[in-house]
Amino acid sequence: MSDRGSPDTANRPARYDAVVLGGGAAGLMCALTAGARGRRVALVEHMPEVGKKILISGGGRCNFTNLEVRPDRFLSKNPHFAKSALSRYTQWDFISLVSDHGIAWHEKTLGQLFCDHSARQIVDLLLRECAQAGVAVLTSAPVRSVERAPEPDGGFTVRTDSRTLSAPSVVLATGGPSIPKLGATAFAYELARDFGLPLIEPRPALVPLTLGPDDKQLAAPLSGVAVDSAVSANGVRFREATLFTHRGVSGPAVLQASSYWQAADLHAGAHPGGRKRARSQPVDPAGLPVHFDLLPAVGDPDWLVAAKAERPRQQLATVLAEVLPQRLAQRLAQELAGQLADGQGARPLAEWPDRELRAIVRRLKDWQLVPAGTEGFAKAEVTVGGVDTAALDSRTMQARAVPGLYVIGEAVDVTGWLGGYNFQWAWSSGWAAGQAV
Repeated sequence: MSDRGSPDTANRPARYDAVVLGGGAAGLMCALTAGARGRRVALVEHMPEVGKKILISGGGRCNFTNLEVRPDRFLSKNPHFAKSALSRYTQWDFISLVSDHGIAWHEKTLGQLFCDHSARQIVDLLLRECAQAGVAVLTSAPVRSVERAPEPDGGFTVRTDSRTLSAPSVVLATGGPSIPKLGATAFAYELARDFGLPLIEPRPALVPLTLGPDDKQLAAPLSGVAVDSAVSANGVRFREATLFTHRGVSGPAVLQASSYWQAADLHAGAHPGGRKRARSQPVDPAGLPVHFDLLPAVGDPDWLVAAKAERPRQQLATVLAEVLPQRLAQRLAQELAGQLADGQGARPLAEWPDRELRAIVRRLKDWQLVPAGTEGFAKAEVTVGGVDTAALDSRTMQARAVPGLYVIGEAVDVTGWLGGYNFQWAWSSGWAAGQAV
């Protein structure tokens, strides 16, 4: 239903039990859950269509959850906050909902679940559930203001360009600023500040990393090359592909590590808050490297020494190409020859001292690059940071100091791994608030 009305519509508030701001995954789940409980719900979306991020996710097939969801695969200043919602509405609950709607799905790697056909099926599922629950879905309805009545009455008044809505509960589900071309904004943070809710400084997550001039000399000629790798930042390690780009590195392993790469006090399950910098600026690396094991399947430190004994006339690049893409093997052989010997990369293995061959294996198993920054919110799949969980009730997602105001999904300082985890947080946190409003 489009948010269009007669000129005097804005002067006559429509009353609801709850108004959900944001038509993404979390907002739709919250609205349909509350509506199914008999609540009169309006869902307000500023774009002409709901579920834009759902539609592009998973290459258009929506990686809608993960079989391996557990709390330690989410980042937050409070690593325990997500436990309640995740345990009460699990991946199995959403899988059951998907199956009930006859949507065929399959598992890819690492527990990731995708639709067999189209992400549109997930959006249609959510809209059908909303329709069945009597939810009023208002699109093309940018919110101009949200006001709270004084105590003891409380309640909220939400004004859009053409409508005024009132309700005792408002749910903030407008997400974070990642992928602005889909309409993402910082509205959630602005409204949270208006109501006095503290924020953990947002930054891009699941985002490609850019490199400085020195490291880019290695990476840029390899643009388009993907390699199996184990990538770690701040001690958190991910075994997936790394993709070299013209600006730096990307691929699943790098995207995962990017969520943890920032500063020395960023560890698994936590991240620093209050870092003062403009949101659009690159992260200051503070000299911190990202570690790449380019030989994750090679466990023998004497691998090249053994190859030398068996094939003494072969060149280093030839042997490396047995376990690495050829372009990468040639490029690495050239650089390693320059750093570890006399710059003659074409020497046969027989002319390499054993100590240098062992040093090459060590180097390739801990290749270090120092990022210059990230590709920013424009390329980030999600946002780390957001509304501080200390201000929210973990069972209901309600703001402790503002009764009737709820915050869910990406707007909250809870960020999942790549692979369906952030969708599951949207389903779980949306369900928790939908049960409470």
